[in-house]
Amino acid sequence: MSGGKLKITQIGSPIGRPADQRATLVRLGLNKLHRTRIVEDTPANRGRIEKVRHLLRVEPVESA
Repeated sequence: MSGGKLKITQIGSPIGRPADQRATLVRLGLNKLHRTRIVEDTPANRGRIEKVRHLLRVEPVESA
């Protein structure tokens, strides 16, 4: 899946989470529930997603 794009949607609240998890959500472009972003499928973004995966829904983006 490397080199593609991922659709990430925030499904969990950052309230009561450690500051580093909140900062990770901001780096992914998320800050409110049910917001969705399309991000590049890179190792850095994969690491960020893995860190807060309990707060996200991740789907591959179909290429046209």
